Parts: sequence; C-alpha cells; structure tokens
Amino acid sequence: MHSPPTTPSATTDVLVVGGGIIGLVTAWRAAQRGLSTAVVDPEPGGGAARVAAGMLAAVTELHYGEQTLLDLNLASARRYPDFAAELTEASGRDIGYRACGTLAVALDSDDRAHLRELHALQRGSGLESEWLSGRECRRLEPMLAPGVRGGLRVDGDHQVDPRRLTAALLVACERAGVVFHRAWAERLTVAGDRARGIVMADDTELAAGQTVLAGGSLSGRLAGVPDDVLPPVRPVKGQVLRLTVPKAYAPFLSRTVRAVVRGSHVYLVPRENGELVVGATSEELGWDTTVTAGGVYELLRDAHELVPGITELPLTETRAGLRPGSPDNAPMLGPTRLPGLQLATGHYRNGVLLTPITGDVLAHALVTGELSDEARPFTPRRFAVPSPASSPAPSPAPSPAASAALTEQPV
Repeated sequence: MHSPPTTPSATTDVLVVGGGIIGLVTAWRAAQRGLSTAVVDPEPGGGAARVAAGMLAAVTELHYGEQTLLDLNLASARRYPDFAAELTEASGRDIGYRACGTLAVALDSDDRAHLRELHALQRGSGLESEWLSGRECRRLEPMLAPGVRGGLRVDGDHQVDPRRLTAALLVACERAGVVFHRAWAERLTVAGDRARGIVMADDTELAAGQTVLAGGSLSGRLAGVPDDVLPPVRPVKGQVLRLTVPKAYAPFLSRTVRAVVRGSHVYLVPRENGELVVGATSEELGWDTTVTAGGVYELLRDAHELVPGITELPLTETRAGLRPGSPDNAPMLGPTRLPGLQLATGHYRNGVLLTPITGDVLAHALVTGELSDEARPFTPRRFAVPSPASSPAPSPAPSPAASAALTEQPV
C-alpha cells in the first residue's frame, strides 16, 4: 500500500520524463527559452546513448513510403553543423561530429540490384548520391573485400558520437539551470482534465505546467496516462559491437561503410579515436536486452564478408539496447489530446539524427502550444485509439536490465 504523495513542490514550467538524448535536448532548448525546466530519470545520459552508432544517414537510410519522414530527417541533418558548434560552445565538450560521408556497397548481384533501386529512389527524391563500380569503392576504402560489386557514395551522410553528444547535453542542461531528479517517474498526475506533473517512485509529487514524455521505448508504460493519448511505442532490440583499431592498422576505414549481407543490414562506423562500431541486429523480442552469442556471431560474420581485416581487431565491447518503434517508424512530437502533456518519443532508428530538430520543435511547442510546419505530420494525434478487440496483447513488464535502457535511440 502506497503512502499518500508528499506535498507538491513549486510548479516547474516544464517537466521532462526521460533523460536520454531526446529528453536532454528538449530540456536544454526549453531552458534556453526561459522556461524553468526539470528532468526525471534515475540515470540521465545512460541507456541507449551508450549503444547507438550515431550515423546521420538521412540519404542512405531512405526507405520506400517514408518520404515525409525524409523531409524531417534532412531538415535535422542540415542543422547539425550549427547545432554541434553551439553545443560544443555551451558545454565545452566536443561531440565527435564528423562530415566524413557514407559508402553503401553491394556484395552480390542481388545486393547490387537493390542498391540500384535505392539509388533511383534517392535521385527521384532530389538527393545527392553517386554510383561507383566495385573498383572505385575499393579505391576509396582499400580494406573492402575484393568481391564488392558496386556501391553508393553519399558525402552528405555524416556521423556523431552519441556518448559524447549525451555528455555535452548533460553539461549544457546543468549550465542552463535544468534541475535533475534522479528517480523513476511512477505515474502522471491528471486533474481537471489536464496533466499536472508526475509522482516519482518514492511518492514525491512534482508539479509542472507542462509535462513532456520522452522515455523512449518505455514511454507507453507510464501509469496514469489516459489510453487515448498513451504513445503506441514498442521496444525493438538491437545488438552492437565495438572494436578498437590499433595505430598500426590506421587508417582502417575513412568513412561509414554499410551493406546488406544475406538480407541483414550491417554497418561499420569508424571514430577518430580509433573505435569502430559494428551493428546492428533488429529483433522484435519485447524487453529483452541480452547480448547473445548468435547476435555477436552474425554481426562479425557479416562485417568480415564486407571488410575481412576486421577479424584482426580487438573486440572491446558488446551491448544491446531498445529502439522506440512506432506504428509508422516516425516520431511523435508535440501536444497530445490531454492539455499539459506533450510527447517526444517513437524516433525508432533516427533518434540521434533527429536530435537537433526535436529540441527546436518541442521548445516551440512548449512556448506556443503549436507545432511548427515541418513537424505537423508527426503530431501524436495522428494515431487513432485501437478498439479493445484489435488491441495487441500487452508486453510483459520490462526487466531491470531493460528498465536501465530508458532512452530514445539505441541503435
């Protein structure tokens, strides 16, 4: 039996539930607008930021049927250089932003046909990408396998280090006056048909003029949120490896390299500090965050076919995280049907890429109550409430390991 909540503290203008990349950028931008802001998270900056690869791949990750999302991705990618410079100045920390480009390659004739179709889609969408022969690909990246049949060079797809990005956002938030409550949010407080804040796990009540739910894959599990505004997010597991490139092997890769190997996507993201990130599996396994021998094997096997020399590198880390998937693979941004409650969740595989624009969109919505034009297709109100007969069976409660993964964009 819970004891009654403690007396609410003074009302905060904005209370952000979730301290991953999306929650932190929302809090930082809100504080910059002069709003008193607080974040509720037991470990702000943890979780998915320690798993994500940090590809800013608006062009090479284009999928059929996602042209509307493409516009948002491109708008955010265009903001990254200025965003990186501003955040570095505000925090005094480098975020590892690199305008190094991406090379997507094919290893057999089927992959080559798929890349040709992707190239046509990119060009038809007004995007810049260049078709290269296998020889031209290996000239750019000599470590590629001899069997590479062709590829797409996309100089506009860049990268950032999510761990450095999160660390910088934490410092920027603190310097901007954001208050951190290092505890779990237990339930949303609703009174008079309006969200009024949250109650934490220790029954402390935090009052807020506006509450932003930015809890990544756990966003749909906050108690007290009415069914008609509960975000339809689900966890999608991804396993990622990190290797170290010894100085004797440098330069190993100069840019992000990606491919489809036997139907599975694999990418290699080289960092300037010698780290090489290899990912990522995509597994619909609920709240499971176990690193498996099969997942590690598949990633290394596929990466080896792409870049044979990878097996000579030290394997330094294996991790698994949870992407916050949405029904249309796009984020939910801004006001809900419940006054006082806004969403910043459901970013799926684009959380790191969409960090700059999400912060701007939410800050604008928090100040004006409206979504900016570019974000209107991503209103949470676009999802109808499913009838009980068509509702999926509820997922099992997350394990402690899964709960520790509270954030936006694992991989």
